[in-house]
Amino acid sequence: MAKSKNNAKKLSYISVPSQIINSISSSSLQSLLESPKKSARNSKYFTFSNFKNPRLFFSTLFILCFFGMLKFGFNMEIPLSPYPCATTFPQLSISNGHSKSKLGVASLKDEVLNGATMSQPLIANDDEVQKSEFWMQPDGLGYKPCLDFSRDYRRASEGIVKNRRKYLMVVVSGGMNQQRNQIVDAVVIARILGASLVVPILQVNVIWGDESEFADIFDLEHFKNVLANDVRVVSALPSTHLMTRPVEGSPPLHVTPSWIRSRYLKRFNREGVLLLRGLDSRLSKDLPSDLQKLRCKVAFNALRFAKPVQELGNKIADRMKSKGPYLALHLRMEKDVWVRTGCLPGLTPEYDEIVNSERIQRPELLTARSSMTYHERKMAGLCPLNAMEVTRLLKALGAPKNAKIYWAGGQPLGGKEALHPLINEFPHLYNKEDLALHGELEPFAKKASLMAAIDYIVSEKSDVFMPSHGGNMGHAIQGHRAYAGHKKYITPNKRHMLPYFLNSSLPEAEFNRIIMELHEDSLGQPELRTSKSVRDVTKYPVPECMCNDSHYHSLL
Repeated sequence: MAKSKNNAKKLSYISVPSQIINSISSSSLQSLLESPKKSARNSKYFTFSNFKNPRLFFSTLFILCFFGMLKFGFNMEIPLSPYPCATTFPQLSISNGHSKSKLGVASLKDEVLNGATMSQPLIANDDEVQKSEFWMQPDGLGYKPCLDFSRDYRRASEGIVKNRRKYLMVVVSGGMNQQRNQIVDAVVIARILGASLVVPILQVNVIWGDESEFADIFDLEHFKNVLANDVRVVSALPSTHLMTRPVEGSPPLHVTPSWIRSRYLKRFNREGVLLLRGLDSRLSKDLPSDLQKLRCKVAFNALRFAKPVQELGNKIADRMKSKGPYLALHLRMEKDVWVRTGCLPGLTPEYDEIVNSERIQRPELLTARSSMTYHERKMAGLCPLNAMEVTRLLKALGAPKNAKIYWAGGQPLGGKEALHPLINEFPHLYNKEDLALHGELEPFAKKASLMAAIDYIVSEKSDVFMPSHGGNMGHAIQGHRAYAGHKKYITPNKRHMLPYFLNSSLPEAEFNRIIMELHEDSLGQPELRTSKSVRDVTKYPVPECMCNDSHYHSLL
């Protein structure tokens, strides 16, 4: 950073608009950072009257023309930081606030303030990276969204959306993606009962203490407008129903529409208000075609994130995409994940003891089958992949060493050390803390649901996505990417690949061939929802919510 000659300690700052930052070189940026007074003072040395020697004049002119050709002949964009877990930004506003990644790696803002060079490219051969087969997308077979509701459904809609007598209230729990699933089901249940839906109440999460409300996470007006012809959504109970004692219920697992009607409809018609709690996995996955389409409409169209969340997520995704394709990893390596799954992180005996002690003290957290040993769970594919396993899998699948990777998820048990195998092999590794400008994440800092929403947006927009473990976010993004045209989604074949991970005598070339073969049908290709009682349509939207030309003509 240039200093004023009159005051050596005073720094000059400048904010560079995003519209021009991609078209200037690092040397041009440095000239913008120089003191205006200094530039004006030195300008007398560059007047034509000083070039008394013609040879000197033409030599200087040649040099200036040469650098002008370089400027317009090459793309000299400011790259992402060459350091792991740090990056540059499309909008550069330099201040004296030093941003640090939670993994302890300095961001580019520190490099700029310390005078570090910004001319080193992130990727040595960008064309080579973009041509890598790893970035090739699966054949979507022409499938596109098609939510054509039946005539009977459309005919019934008019009476349902005009209803002013019955109101469904729901309380949803869990993390953001778990809440999202329950909101989808709440809309469908309101449709089944012919009721208006009061905006779902989000229960305060006991683990993260997040008190976010629906409108903090999702665009409420958009939600209402998209569903205007399916279910009437209201922000609160009308005054005519405020004193009504609601009918309360918590359905068992996988209930059918007929069960819901027989259980609640009579009392609901009489009382006018129904309150349901604990909707997670309560509604059957095997529903009539129109209700399946409604689930897709809610999940993929109505549930758009609130504007501040969406805008920041888009900015971070653009920063990742500024130098070509990127991979998004959902890493499930947090302490509570290892405890709940009955698995071990594989770091050191000390960390294994931390997980075991927590599990003994709080056995209710264990969601896996307690009769299985850790090794049995691991070999059955029930454990999250650790950083070493993720690294070996990505290498075998052909991920370039200089690929950019965005990792979503909470801080891993063991901190930065837990990610060392991944960083050592793929050094361009970033998360939202690394990519956000100073202060951008502050409004969301203590709201786990909003932070998860940012991860969701950046992951959904990636060129390739891979989860290290199944879960609500991975399932939701799988369906979202399918609905968007079957963007590449790698499903780790843990149960079949782990025996080869343990075979140290297997040559690397043979290992890579086997891993590629195991995953050739697990890259996000269209997959029919064949098991209707198990597979969720929001994860497998074909054929209920998507169709291609051949499928459409077969229905005529």
